[in-house]
Amino acid sequence: MTGKVDIDLNDVADFRTLAKEAAAAGVPVPEAVAVRKWLSPINRRRLALFRANRRGYWSLWIFLALFVITLFAEFIANDRPLIVHYKGETLFPVFVDYPESKFGGFLAQTDYRDPYIRDEINKHGWMLWPPIRYSYDTVNNALPHPAPSKPAFLMSRAEACQKYPKGADDPDCVFGNLNWLGTDDHGRDVLARLIYGFRISVIFGLLLTVLSSIVGVAAGAVQGYFGGVLDLAFQRFIEVWTSIPTLYLIIILSAFFVPNFWILLFIMLLFSWTALVGVVRAEFLRGRNFEYVRAARALGLGDRAIMFRHILPNAMVATITFLPFILSGSITTLTALDFLGFGLPPGSPSLGELLKQGKVNLQAPWLGLTGFIVVSVMLSLLVFIGEAVRDAFDPRKTFE
Repeated sequence: MTGKVDIDLNDVADFRTLAKEAAAAGVPVPEAVAVRKWLSPINRRRLALFRANRRGYWSLWIFLALFVITLFAEFIANDRPLIVHYKGETLFPVFVDYPESKFGGFLAQTDYRDPYIRDEINKHGWMLWPPIRYSYDTVNNALPHPAPSKPAFLMSRAEACQKYPKGADDPDCVFGNLNWLGTDDHGRDVLARLIYGFRISVIFGLLLTVLSSIVGVAAGAVQGYFGGVLDLAFQRFIEVWTSIPTLYLIIILSAFFVPNFWILLFIMLLFSWTALVGVVRAEFLRGRNFEYVRAARALGLGDRAIMFRHILPNAMVATITFLPFILSGSITTLTALDFLGFGLPPGSPSLGELLKQGKVNLQAPWLGLTGFIVVSVMLSLLVFIGEAVRDAFDPRKTFE
């Protein structure tokens, strides 16, 4: 069937009906229109622009894939089996701490890497191990070289397993027991610490970004909407508040107690919320004089409804473009604090701590190189995502 069918996509509400009619007429329907009827035309355009930026689009998927994988770190790198079948009973050590007495021992907590426990379980059942048989704090007592030991792929199998009783033929000389990226100066597996450290860094960055954005948007909205003396006083307060050196404050606090994840998050939140205040304030100063705001006031709407239902959605366009860059800055801050020794408690898996070990152990270049590559890839992905989001919300951007 030939002919021209005039269809205005912006005036059609039911896109499923549109897809059926166009298919019957022999007119191809864009996928973004056929399956995303819940998106407004402007958001469909933004999504198309984001997808058109192939570097940012694939960076988002790669970053999400890496983050989702690390969310299941306990099932990928752990010194406990995932499943143990012992004397007809199925156990899940990854979820439950079983006493060693259950397997004929006497300790309060079972060490499943102990040869006695391993032989006892294998004699009366079997174990299913994760791909990496080390957690972030597991010390390998069978290192072929003094810690930090070099990566296993730089050694032969005989060299990598030389400390096991039977050498390369030992039952423990398997893929999961080899340190494929080497160990740190405490004999802990670098690959396992990378997986856990990546997860902590991203979760810390996401929480800090979300919380600081909420506080910053609220503060900027109040300043820009009401203006006057309140705006002037708030601006002076922000100038004084941002002049406080955050690093010095953390150093002082670390002298009184050991910072942990939540204390660091709270301290960083106290000073990071100011990043979005200026952007949101400017949008509210501009938007409060628009005609639709005056009409809303004339209809009797309250300040809260006008601020958060009418002005805020327009102000969020400029705000969203900053979020990926704020996230990368939050991750960089945690990495820098860990590198300086004022971050997470000692022993915690951290990318900054790995970089610090690379600086201290120059004879082990795999430590510094591994940390540098992982941090560089993570921040590069976030920058590419941020550029794609910025282009997607740019009204002057056109399809290429």
